[in-house]
Amino acid sequence: MRSAGFVDTFLGTLLLATIGMHATAATRLRVVTSTTDLASLAQEVGGDRVEVKSLAVGYEDPHFVPTNASSLLTLKRADLFIVIGLEMENAWLGERLAVPSPVIQCANPRIRFGSTGYFDLSPSVQVVEVPQPSTRGQGIHPLGNPHYWLDPENGRRMARAITTRLSLLRPNDAAYFEARFAAFARRLSDRERFWEKRMKPYRGYKVVSYHRAWGNFLTRYGLVSVGEIELFPGIPPDDKHTDELIREMKRQKVRVILVEPPYKLTNPKRIAAETGAKVLVVPGSVGGVAAVRDYVGLIDYNVESIIKTFQ
Repeated sequence: MRSAGFVDTFLGTLLLATIGMHATAATRLRVVTSTTDLASLAQEVGGDRVEVKSLAVGYEDPHFVPTNASSLLTLKRADLFIVIGLEMENAWLGERLAVPSPVIQCANPRIRFGSTGYFDLSPSVQVVEVPQPSTRGQGIHPLGNPHYWLDPENGRRMARAITTRLSLLRPNDAAYFEARFAAFARRLSDRERFWEKRMKPYRGYKVVSYHRAWGNFLTRYGLVSVGEIELFPGIPPDDKHTDELIREMKRQKVRVILVEPPYKLTNPKRIAAETGAKVLVVPGSVGGVAAVRDYVGLIDYNVESIIKTFQ
C-alpha cells in the first residue's frame, strides 16, 4: 500500500503540472486570422507558443464572411490579427463600412488599424493581375488578385512575414519561431519540387474558373486562364458573357472548369454541357473540403485533383 506521503507528493506534483499547463496556455500569443490559410501558416510557425483562431471557415467565400458576437469576442481577446489585405476582407472587416468594423467594435486597442497587432500580409507577397489603373469598376479585386496564397512561393513569404511579426511581439520566443519556420520552409521546398515535377507535363493547358482566384496558382505552374464565369470578380455572370465564354472555350478546346465550394454549380454545369468540359470543385482555402487540413495539404490536393482531371 502506498504511503500518505507518496500520495501527497503525487498530488502536489500533479497540481504543479496543472498550474504550469494553465500558465503556458495563458501566456500563449492569441492570434486571430481572417482566413483558414493564414491560421494554418500561423500555427505552423507559432507551434505551442500561439493559440490560433480563424474568423472564416474554409468553405466560405473569404470576400463575404458573416460576423457575430462570437467574432467580436474572439477579436477582443486577440494579441495579433492577421488579414489577407488587398481589400479581400473589405465587405466584412473594412475601415469604411456603413457600420463600425468588427475590428473597431471589439474595442481591442492591440489590434486597431495601423497598430503592431494588426497585420496585413499583402505587402510581403507577389501579387498578380493588378489592374491598370486601379478601379472598382471591374469587380472586387481593385488592387490585384488577393488569392495570392495559392502560389506556394507566396506561402513561404507569408510564413516568413508571420514569423517576423510573432518574434516582434514575443522576442523571447524568436529563436523558437525561427526554428519552426525553417522546418516548415524545408518541408515546403521538398513538396514544391514534387509539385513542379508533377505539373510540368501540363504546362500550357487551358482552364476556365468561376472566380478569378487562381491567377497565382496558374502562373506558378504554367497553366493558361481563358476566362472566368463571373463577368468580373464578384459580379455575377450574365447571358451575354456566358455565351461569349462558351464560344471561346469551344474555340480553344478548354476542358476544365475550376469552381470553389462557395459557388453554385448551375452555371458551370450548363457551360460544361455545351462545351464538353469537366467541372472540378477545388478548395480555395484550408478546410474547403474535409481532406484539406493544412496549407501544404491544400496545394497537394489541388495539384493532384487538376492533374487527374487533365488526364
